[in-house]
Amino acid sequence: MTLMTHSVEIRDLDLHFGELQVLHQLNLDIEQGEFLVLLGSSGCGKSTLLNCIAGLLDISDGQIFIQGQNVTWAEPSERGIGMVFQSYALYPQMTVEGNLSFGLKNARLPKPEIAKRVARAAEVLQIEPLLKRKPAALSGGQRQRVAIGRALVRDVDVFLFDEPLSNLDAKLRADLRVELKRLHQQLANTMIYVTHDQVEAMTLADRIAIMKGGRIMQLSSPDEIYNRPQNLYVAGFIGSPAMNLIEGVLIDGVFHAGDLALPMQGYAYQNGPHHGAAVIGIRPEHILTGEQITRADTTAEVLVDLVEGLGSDTLVYATQGTQNLRLRMDGASRVSAGDRLRIGFDTGRASLFDPNTEARL
Repeated sequence: MTLMTHSVEIRDLDLHFGELQVLHQLNLDIEQGEFLVLLGSSGCGKSTLLNCIAGLLDISDGQIFIQGQNVTWAEPSERGIGMVFQSYALYPQMTVEGNLSFGLKNARLPKPEIAKRVARAAEVLQIEPLLKRKPAALSGGQRQRVAIGRALVRDVDVFLFDEPLSNLDAKLRADLRVELKRLHQQLANTMIYVTHDQVEAMTLADRIAIMKGGRIMQLSSPDEIYNRPQNLYVAGFIGSPAMNLIEGVLIDGVFHAGDLALPMQGYAYQNGPHHGAAVIGIRPEHILTGEQITRADTTAEVLVDLVEGLGSDTLVYATQGTQNLRLRMDGASRVSAGDRLRIGFDTGRASLFDPNTEARL
């Protein structure tokens, strides 16, 4: 008998359609009660992987375990999962209550058990006043709550979400994102969530799997991914505005690019000090301005090209020699295009990469 240690386990998963390889030798362990987000741009394989876990696609090779059971060839209904899609897929002729109970009736559950599960899901999602309405009388956010409720009533251990908020407007998306976080804290079920939205990923996830070309580029906590990206792809993908990536060379612990010289003595190398070509990555908010410059390892002057005021923040696009730089400043900052600005670099919070392997140094 095998002891169950993970909620979902994926072993050496391959998927190809004819000659086209879509997923490549994926291995992934998802803990009990974890909220895991699959994040990536369109076509990276994140929804495809979710559909493989759900049993909606037959994999080409490898194995999938859910709650310790090998479900590689099991039907979706036999996998103990609840799935919420991008489209609401509600039955228009049925009430909310009818939509929630439909699958349970087909499974021939006793009427008292059906009523109990529907009432619990309605309470958790705060849709009790909507039970007698039909989908046409609901807002987009209410319809998505019903779609989530239809998964909840199944009383399963693993929930799969395929971009469930992408059809909603920005405010509804933010509101439902908070509700999903609360829902996970309340239920403590395993949730696997697909999105291309970085904000959703960073705010919802216990861990994020960033995907590209059918492979996982980094699997870690949001904090680790943001502050210690393991390769150039992740560094450039995560963050808005994007991380500043500057090509140069490391000589005796100092990074040189044009007339910039950034001492890296405080940098935590992964495999010992590096010499030669390198790429440094610095987040826009880690470029120091104003009184912060006293903490800088080195300073430089930049020419401001463009300013975007966002209220709480001010985004500044500037040039230093041939380098284009992005800075995030306080919203009260008074800076205009054409200004010359003194900036500093907090190299202790920078990232270094090998330009050939693209791996973190």
